[in-house]
Amino acid sequence: MQISAKQQAQQLCCWEVPVVAVPLSGGLTNTNFKVSYQGADYVVRIGEDIPEHGVMRFNELNASIAAFNAGISPEIIHSVSGALVMRFIEGKTLAAKDIGNNETLEKILPLLKKCHYQVPKHLKAGALSFWVFQVNRNYASTLQNTASVYKGNLNKIMTINDRLEKAVGRVNIAFCHNDMLAANFINTEEKLWLIDWDYAGFNSPLFDLSNLATNNDLSYSQECWLLESYFECKLSDKLWYSYSAMKCASLLRESMWSMVSEQHSKLDFNYRQYTEENLARFDRAYKEFIEISKV
Repeated sequence: MQISAKQQAQQLCCWEVPVVAVPLSGGLTNTNFKVSYQGADYVVRIGEDIPEHGVMRFNELNASIAAFNAGISPEIIHSVSGALVMRFIEGKTLAAKDIGNNETLEKILPLLKKCHYQVPKHLKAGALSFWVFQVNRNYASTLQNTASVYKGNLNKIMTINDRLEKAVGRVNIAFCHNDMLAANFINTEEKLWLIDWDYAGFNSPLFDLSNLATNNDLSYSQECWLLESYFECKLSDKLWYSYSAMKCASLLRESMWSMVSEQHSKLDFNYRQYTEENLARFDRAYKEFIEISKV
């Protein structure tokens, strides 16, 4: 008999006495609960592999443990197939408007660098990569076998994807989070935390930077500051061109993620609206990129 996610969270073997799992909001690849147990609070994440999105729980666990050891994410106290238990962080979950605050951006910058260059020092063998252009190709292949209304656009989308990949050019590789939503940052009095490592993998830092900007509506001046501060150099036309291409790729990936989710996800979420919103944002960014290309 199939049990519910809540029952699964409550029946984990790490609890020696009965517990109550209280649903937490958010999460489009997991069902999340808060559990109070023996005077401490924990988060239980219930979720299986999602092959169509490249979400593999062994990779999430590996990245989560490494991120804890690097001091930027909560401790994992238990894991079994389909479930992850971590310490609950009492703090403020950020919103996009918080990320747009310059003081918050200044806190995020060193956190990203720790993610990129300290977390991989603690990884075990088998960590995945997340090359957004290949991710997009896989989404296109997946959509070909569905009833998606976007199937007729896939050839054009893949042509654009190839052009953006070429424009990004050669990159340095780091270990990236790859899901820079505001809700994945928790601010406490002591520090800023980064959570939810579903999509973590080796990638260009440009992806996390551009993903942070697109997910949180950063201004042009904030984007410039972010690039100059991260790379510790004056912003060049070449860097801005590569970054702009990656920003388009980030928005294209978000759009295609939603297209695929329309066909596969069972969560109660308006994916069609989310797809259209992100396609509109991609179109605007791509037009700006085309203008840059003419210079």
